[in-house]
Amino acid sequence: MNNIDVKVYFNFRSPYCYLASKTMWSIVDDFNVNILWRPVGGWDLRSPPERAKSKLPIARQDMSRFARRLGIPVIPPPADTEPTAAGAASLYAQEQGVLREYIVETMRIEWAEGQNIGEESVLREVAKRLNLDADLVITASKNPVYLSTLAANAAEASTDGAIGVPSFIIGEEIFWGQDRIDFVLEKLTELRAAKC
Repeated sequence: MNNIDVKVYFNFRSPYCYLASKTMWSIVDDFNVNILWRPVGGWDLRSPPERAKSKLPIARQDMSRFARRLGIPVIPPPADTEPTAAGAASLYAQEQGVLREYIVETMRIEWAEGQNIGEESVLREVAKRLNLDADLVITASKNPVYLSTLAANAAEASTDGAIGVPSFIIGEEIFWGQDRIDFVLEKLTELRAAKC
């Protein structure tokens, strides 16, 4: 059987992507899939700043509930955290074969330790934890090709009909939110993509 493509839209600033970083791995561990990694940067696929500000109290309560259920810590990063550099560097991590580890560690340092992933020193710490060359990670975080890929991913998301992160797309079906991962697994089971 051919692997099933699962497109994943992800913004490193999203608290719901943090939750997904803890729960989405059964998609690749238990099923024959190709992950089509589509990171975005800035405010792409997130509520605009004015709306985000009004949603913040409710979103924090919501996230805290899920975090308690998962038994994971939450220390929100500074409000001005900019995710674009981390998103660009994720494309380098993917090329190095450590995308999963990069996602987990970047989200941990941001949401469990409350650090600003927009700062070079924090991305250097992520690189150190993953035994990556920190200078190459920083270079990747500013690479114009990677940055344009983030913008192209945001445009592709619009074409695909994805309106938020994390979003998982299988064929024509969109599964929006970290709380939809069970439906992703059900769809993959329905498609008989389970590993033997």
